[in-house]
Amino acid sequence: MKAIFAAAVWTTILAASPALSEGWKDQYKTIKFGILSGENEKDRIARYTPFEKYLENQLGVEVEIFTAGSYDGVIQAIAADQIEFAFFGSSSYAAAYTETNGGVVPLVSRLQKDGSTGYFSVIAVRCDSGLSSLEDLKGKTLAFADPDSTSGYAVPYFNLSKQGYDPKTYFGATPFSGAHETGVLGVYNKQYDAAATYITNETNGIPQRMVTKGMIDEGSICTIWKSPEITSGPLAARANLPEDMIADMRKTVMDIPENDTLAFIEMTGGKDSTQDGWIEVDHDRYQWIVDMRDWLKKQRRGG
Repeated sequence: MKAIFAAAVWTTILAASPALSEGWKDQYKTIKFGILSGENEKDRIARYTPFEKYLENQLGVEVEIFTAGSYDGVIQAIAADQIEFAFFGSSSYAAAYTETNGGVVPLVSRLQKDGSTGYFSVIAVRCDSGLSSLEDLKGKTLAFADPDSTSGYAVPYFNLSKQGYDPKTYFGATPFSGAHETGVLGVYNKQYDAAATYITNETNGIPQRMVTKGMIDEGSICTIWKSPEITSGPLAARANLPEDMIADMRKTVMDIPENDTLAFIEMTGGKDSTQDGWIEVDHDRYQWIVDMRDWLKKQRRGG
């Protein structure tokens, strides 16, 4: 409730603030923002192109989408000052924060229509596989998405370990699929027994989106495990950008549900979107993810 109240207060302040500043535009003629590899590149670009055009119209500068084949590609790009902003998951934001020694700043995160500000990691299997519990997965192949994925790796690995299912020894193999959709598609095609991915709720998430896109059949993928709620990842900026530039981007993104509803719906999932708007966030919201990643690193060193 505090986060939602803060967002409401922030929105009121923005509404009363002056127009966007002009000073930074002499230095930045083009803004590049990164998006992670949660789905195939064609669909990623298609979803964010209306948002790209919205930013250009509102900010008055050229905007470019940056994609990479892995989460780390976006992390390294922002660490090397090759991009200015990026949409991160919680774990990839924590990785960028660590990689840059605190050189990234979270701006906004997602607010769902039901008032929630998080999502869940799930383990997906074929509904006709006969697999219905973690016990059934002993010795089977569980695909994680990406080493820097929150819901596709860090959270399930951490929680499964704490629940007594050490991924290093409990499963027969734990490959990285490279992306959420790739992992679920691998399950659908019987390449993997199970895959870690995410859902926002029972009607919105990676499997549901893949059904809508015609990638898998409805009713073919079921989930057999769900994590505690995960804090939604942020849109983050490089900390070394001009303060007025960061403020302008935050305001522009906060305003998109009202200023360009169609672009907002498209970037947040199309007709499957359950997002209502944005909340302002700071680093404190994600420190537990930084701590969890540190624990995971120690486990890998020990194993």
